[in-house]
Amino acid sequence: MNKARTLLLNNHQIAQRIQRIAYQIYEDNFEEKEIIIIGIWQNGYLLAQKIQVALNSICNLKTSLLDLRIDKHNQFEKEVTISGRREDLKGKSIILVDDVLNSGKTLIYAMKAILGDDTRKIRTVLLVDRDHRRYPILTDFVGLTLSTTFQEHVSVEFGVEDAVYLS
Repeated sequence: MNKARTLLLNNHQIAQRIQRIAYQIYEDNFEEKEIIIIGIWQNGYLLAQKIQVALNSICNLKTSLLDLRIDKHNQFEKEVTISGRREDLKGKSIILVDDVLNSGKTLIYAMKAILGDDTRKIRTVLLVDRDHRRYPILTDFVGLTLSTTFQEHVSVEFGVEDAVYLS
């Protein structure tokens, strides 16, 4: 049986939200010399790329883009890895990006991996916050906050036409 999907955000709406998030990040970091954008692999990284492009179009703030890889189903047994040199995070403003927040588990484990790097500050960015937190994680910049049931699924598709669906 095929589940019906409801379009929550189309390509244009996603682009608008990314642009707004870019301005919010800039307002929060206008005094910084450089910010590090870390996208949680895979969709979080794709979103981070789009945010970096939007930031570069509105300001001259130096941005670096890294990816963070985490086994979302087995955080305890597999190490979280971040591309680039960890010492480059020291004293920097970090923007941690993911596509959808379900329980907060992935984001909190990603945050834990960064906390030991003596960063200046860490902010979180989400395209969709489902508001089902089991972990005490704060989201700083959000494209869409949505109350869903636990049975519903939010999927983000990046491609020729980006879209967010509820099924």
